Amino acid sequence: MATRGHVQDPNDRRLRPIYDYLDNGNNKLAIQQADKLLKKHKDLHCAKVLKAIGLQRTGKQDDAFALAREVAALEPTDDNSLQALTILYREMHRPELVTKLYEAAVKKVPNSEEYHSHLFMAYARVGEYKKMQQAGMALYKIVPKNPYYFWSVMSLIMQSISAQDENLSKTMFLPLAERMVERMVKEDKIEAEAEVELYYMILERLGKYQEALDVIRGKLGEKLTSELQSRENKCMAMYKKLSRWPECNALSRRLLLKNSDDWQFYLTYFDSIFQLIGEAWTPPAEGEHSLEGEVHYSAEEAVKFIEERILEEAKNTRHLRGPHLAKLELIRRLRHQGWKDDEYKLGDPEELMFQYFKKFGDKPCCFTDLKVFVDLLPASRCTKFINQLLGEVSLTTPTEDKLALPADTKGLQQHLCVVQLTRLLGLYHGMDKDQKLRVVRELMLRYHHGLEFGKSCLKTELQFSDYYCLLAVHVLIDIWLEAGEDRAAWQALILLEEGLTHSPSNAQFKLLLVRIYCLLGAFEPVVDLYSSLDAKHIQHDTIGYLLTRYAESLGQYAAASQACNFALRFFHSNQKDTSEYIIQAYKYGAFEKIPEFIAFRNRLNNSLHFAQVRTERMLLDLLLEANISTSLEESVKSMSLSPEEDDIPWKDLRDNRDLHVFFTWDPKERDVSEEHKKLSLEEETLWLRIRSLTLRLVSGLPTLSHPAEPKNSDKTTENGVSSRIDIIRSLLQQLEGVLDAGKRFVERKIQYPFLGPVPTRMAGFFSSGCCQCQTSSFYLISDIYELDTNGLEDTTEIQERIGNSFESLLEQLREVFSLCKGDILEVQDGHLRTHPSILENLVFFVETISIVLWVTSYCDSVLQPYKLNIQKRKKKKKETNILMPPVFSSFQRYVAGLQLLISSVLENIKGLETLLAALKLEELSLEDSVLSQEEKRFTKTVHGKVQSSYQHSLQEIGELLKKRLETMKKLKV
Repeated sequence: MATRGHVQDPNDRRLRPIYDYLDNGNNKLAIQQADKLLKKHKDLHCAKVLKAIGLQRTGKQDDAFALAREVAALEPTDDNSLQALTILYREMHRPELVTKLYEAAVKKVPNSEEYHSHLFMAYARVGEYKKMQQAGMALYKIVPKNPYYFWSVMSLIMQSISAQDENLSKTMFLPLAERMVERMVKEDKIEAEAEVELYYMILERLGKYQEALDVIRGKLGEKLTSELQSRENKCMAMYKKLSRWPECNALSRRLLLKNSDDWQFYLTYFDSIFQLIGEAWTPPAEGEHSLEGEVHYSAEEAVKFIEERILEEAKNTRHLRGPHLAKLELIRRLRHQGWKDDEYKLGDPEELMFQYFKKFGDKPCCFTDLKVFVDLLPASRCTKFINQLLGEVSLTTPTEDKLALPADTKGLQQHLCVVQLTRLLGLYHGMDKDQKLRVVRELMLRYHHGLEFGKSCLKTELQFSDYYCLLAVHVLIDIWLEAGEDRAAWQALILLEEGLTHSPSNAQFKLLLVRIYCLLGAFEPVVDLYSSLDAKHIQHDTIGYLLTRYAESLGQYAAASQACNFALRFFHSNQKDTSEYIIQAYKYGAFEKIPEFIAFRNRLNNSLHFAQVRTERMLLDLLLEANISTSLEESVKSMSLSPEEDDIPWKDLRDNRDLHVFFTWDPKERDVSEEHKKLSLEEETLWLRIRSLTLRLVSGLPTLSHPAEPKNSDKTTENGVSSRIDIIRSLLQQLEGVLDAGKRFVERKIQYPFLGPVPTRMAGFFSSGCCQCQTSSFYLISDIYELDTNGLEDTTEIQERIGNSFESLLEQLREVFSLCKGDILEVQDGHLRTHPSILENLVFFVETISIVLWVTSYCDSVLQPYKLNIQKRKKKKKETNILMPPVFSSFQRYVAGLQLLISSVLENIKGLETLLAALKLEELSLEDSVLSQEEKRFTKTVHGKVQSSYQHSLQEIGELLKKRLETMKKLKV
């Protein structure tokens, strides 16, 4: 709660119990205590605010806000009230009100450093950069401390970053910030490193690279001490901007002489030397080569320099990887330039990699180091290279029935490196199915043997041999995808479940389990697996798609709701959290981090995943609530949905997904490419557009429900109703356009790598027939509205069109249902086959039926008044020969047909549940293998999880459909 110990206030003792109650979560007691205190001390403002905090936390937001407004109107200046109001406004997500609070306090107490400081931070929370600049200068005038002055300077930089007009940024904000800092430099008032960093930042943004370089190399640069080589790195950055390659080369060479294992400087050294060769640069006849000393400007010098680093490394007691990898990097660059003569001076890449393996093969980094350079090997020599490496691995002597196994972890790591390189070079991919199965068996034998070395490992540590298991699973996935054999997928699950018992913290095991279970249509086991990954902060955005993509599509609505909430909580808290980071950066002078925090916040606000989860969450809420526990109108209102508003930042959408989250040892041609990422983003955006437009169309339905006006009335545009149908028609037109684009995309039949992007639900949406059903139902809205506007007389043609639409829609829904028939899980030749598409089609059917029902309810609300009117006329005139217009009989047949169809689907689901319950999965075994007790246990676990998940999905789908049927029966026409 608020800081109160330092406040010398006689009321502090009285307030203390309320603070304590609030701190301990006893909000009701806090309210009671505040009421007691206010009876005796009516003017104790802080007690009112504390009561408001209690009310806010018990869900009485309106009462809390009224109390807060009452106190704020008095413009309090006591610290307790101000702090308490700040806490309340933050909890209400109204940070802009805090600024008004401290603006008033500053007017009343103009010389308070504390209130001015609070006002500055309040502006920082809401990004009021101009006011921050003014508040910073006002604070500096009261208390002339450097940090306050530079707060104002930083606020100018933030105005330049946020300015829409780049010209304004370069001509006004940044030059003004530069002049402000120069004034301090001239007066010799620069005190801290942060102030120098800020000066450098301004000059860099203005493009004054030479001036920035002069600052770093000059007296002010001496203050840059908090980071290792901070000064050198900034100099290097400026040399690159200025294309001063001699200085780049000399500086990187000098830094490599100090530390020959620093990889970033090898890259700069090579970049600069090839630039100098390209420019045919030569040193001046007299004096130094450059400001930074001697320059290397030929390939011969580069070769010699790297050889010297290796010779120097040989003298060290500690082996360094940098010089050896630099040699391979130089060969790659020389080869790229076509300078083979120079390349051969460094040696044969194959031999160099072999020597590198001999030196570092027992280190886990060896594979990742060599992975970058395998393209230097000719394809014809890959097998020979692998055999050469195997000759260096210390293994036991093989016998007829036993493999050659490592005697210690060093040998295991060496062998594991060779196996990883074998897959990377594509040697496993060229094998036939039987060879691959032999590889899987061998890898698993090695995995089980390797477990001996990890008996003392903690649960949080990974087993030394985990990669053997992962590689075996990758080979099984190859068999599954190439031969379309489900049993390879089942075996992969069994191996991963076993691996997880030995390495409970192995994220790769969990991620692969999530991926395979989802592809088999089983979502239930995935929830706990994803939860156990314990995703932190930004990971909710980067890997969250693995969970949210499948949550709803596999019929686990409760889990889907939970998954969406989990993701949205992170995104919503980001805004508040980032504001706090920015404030801390101001307080501690970490100015260079502030633009980074702003960029980070924008990156998350514009996240594709955020937009997707938000849209899917609202559709899911409507699916689970609308016309079940609340009306569609109430549901739409509670979500503040408006059909004309599109709050998705389409132009600025950011794809933050981590598409390399899975370890992969696939060759480059099989790995995730930039083209795959581009296509996946296109697909994700198209699907999001479809879902967003669907949501907006549904949210527009309640706006059309209005009393029917008499025919030819002048009031057809009352309350903008006419414009509302225009919005619906416009959205429908947009949807048609996006659907056409989506169909064209699906027709391209793009295949992503298994461990790459996850395809959207778009292909299933089209193939299930639900796309056509949903579009047809939306077109029906327009016809019903037209009937409503024109009345029942002289609308025979419209009524006929509506009747035909009812019949057509029913027929389309029956076709969708036909694709929902069949077994989800079946036994063929003693093996399990899954058909997850049936489950996904059922989910699409439920969603489509819901949309159809909402449209049907709208039809009902339009037709009902007309029917009552006709019935009144019949009673009044006592006539029985008044004919009912054909639209009523069409509608009744249509509703009866819908009820019958939903009942049939429910019967089908019941049948699927019965069949699933009757399956005896424990009697099944994997082909070509005599299972041990351990394997049988994991087989049973996997089968049980999938079976249970299917049952759970069917149960949730069935329950939702039953509720839809009950709603359908309540239609009154």
